[in-house]
Amino acid sequence: MNNLLGIITSIIFVIGILAVATILEKKKIIQGEGSRKLIHITLCNWWFVAMIFFDKGIWAGIVPLLFVIINYISYKKQLIPAMERGGGKEDLGTVYYALSLLILGVWTFSIHKPYIGAIGILTMGYGDGLAALIGQKYGKIKYQIHGKIKTIEGSIMVFISTFVITMCIIPLIGQPIKLSMGITLALIATLLESLTPWGLDNLTLPIGTSLIYALMIA
Repeated sequence: MNNLLGIITSIIFVIGILAVATILEKKKIIQGEGSRKLIHITLCNWWFVAMIFFDKGIWAGIVPLLFVIINYISYKKQLIPAMERGGGKEDLGTVYYALSLLILGVWTFSIHKPYIGAIGILTMGYGDGLAALIGQKYGKIKYQIHGKIKTIEGSIMVFISTFVITMCIIPLIGQPIKLSMGITLALIATLLESLTPWGLDNLTLPIGTSLIYALMIA
């Protein structure tokens, strides 16, 4: 019963975020990339909903699988404008986002260690999302990788976000705080976000960060 309630709550949560972003975009309060990043950042908090309700990987994977399909259809048909850029090859980020939730949900909930997935998903949501916003607004020092322009300021935001997330999650699960672990994961996340080509960072960043964290605590 708890799992079914979790699915219902999850769907309401996701639809609510999409609805708010769509309304804000139509009212021109936020536009374009702003609406995408609002969704990108707030949606990662679904992981907390999952941790409250789901007790098995198969249940944690149902909603992300549903949105892998929905997001791909939206990408092809531009069904949810607030979520889409315009149909380029690198615009599959929303699909990769949901796919990361699916992979990490099934994996970490199956081994009853969802906090491993939490570090990767929250890093993707807050680190990557805030990096884009900070980079666009305040980025002065630019560099180019795989033909894509990034900023040092944005990369620093990924580092800071990952470090803070790691330092917050570690004590919550009863582990001693290790600055070396936070710094290591922050460096890895920053490199993954910076070096990943073809818009695949919504896969490599969360999965890679969670995988390294799992190996560090094994």
